[in-house]
Amino acid sequence: MPAVETHFHDLPVTFDAAQHLEIEHQRFDVCAVPFQQQLMAWCDRMIGVVDLLTTRDDRRQPFRGWIDRYTVGEFLFADCYTDRITQDRTIARISQDNARSIVFHVFLDAAHSSELAYAGKRTGTVLEGGIFAVDLDQPVQFKRAPCRHVTIFLPGALLSDVFPDPSALHGRTLSPHLPAVRYLVGRVWSFAAHIRYMVPWEAHRILREIVLLIADAFGEQAGLKGSKPALARAMAFDQARRYVHENLHDDDLSPNRIVESLGLSRPTVYRLFQHEGGLGAYIRHVRLRAAADELVAWPGVPVQQIAYAHGFRSASDFTRAFRRVYGLAPQEIREYQDGVRLLPKRL
Repeated sequence: MPAVETHFHDLPVTFDAAQHLEIEHQRFDVCAVPFQQQLMAWCDRMIGVVDLLTTRDDRRQPFRGWIDRYTVGEFLFADCYTDRITQDRTIARISQDNARSIVFHVFLDAAHSSELAYAGKRTGTVLEGGIFAVDLDQPVQFKRAPCRHVTIFLPGALLSDVFPDPSALHGRTLSPHLPAVRYLVGRVWSFAAHIRYMVPWEAHRILREIVLLIADAFGEQAGLKGSKPALARAMAFDQARRYVHENLHDDDLSPNRIVESLGLSRPTVYRLFQHEGGLGAYIRHVRLRAAADELVAWPGVPVQQIAYAHGFRSASDFTRAFRRVYGLAPQEIREYQDGVRLLPKRL
């Protein structure tokens, strides 16, 4: 199927099941561009759901990057190689776009010194390969070492049997040393090699199977799949999550209130939210995330009013928490302009 020469900032895709299933393919490679322009050519083509962070020194160096991007129904499958690069999805960008997919990143090469970083945290998660998941509704910075990798965009609703709240996948990683992960990486590698020769229905079936197998692996890691106790934990997690969202604007919403109101085991609930930094951190995250959306949706509403509406006792408390988690003040999210960002030094 011939490549389609368009930019890549229409990611991710949606799919209407009533439509005729096809495979759309795009390829882009900077090898034909003069080396002084290669990095910027890549940045210009790839601006989409993330900002690309560069330095002036980076822009003067050769840069190798190519991507084969396939749209298959509700999935987007991107087989890619790049030299070292940093991608940043900020809360400001999130609040001003409509990209809400879950993304599975699969390393096909070793990727030593790659790192996932989060605003408000001093240290990130060092990656050596394997698979990691990102929720595009949450901020993250990805410092990727030179490597070949696959990125799969998919609707979170597809994973509801394992993760009732797909946002719980954000930042989870699967070690490349696990036998299941080695098998999954092999499946992805084989699919990347053969997708261009497949009929659409076959490609869709295999890709969906791969995605659900990856979700199952994350579910077993989180203790939400594989046994009767796992089912009980999944139900408890869903109960607690729903209670937080339904009572988000109550000033006295707290971990103790959730545990007491739902009659759940305190150790069980706390373990379920360990990945989010604890139940208290999860409540704060949901409040701040909702407030970020309202700051953009209602630019004329004072910050103080939005703070009170989301359970914060003062505008100053809200501003401190917002800056600590997202790295910018609430008002600054209303002034965001996307694009390629220039850093003062090499990362």
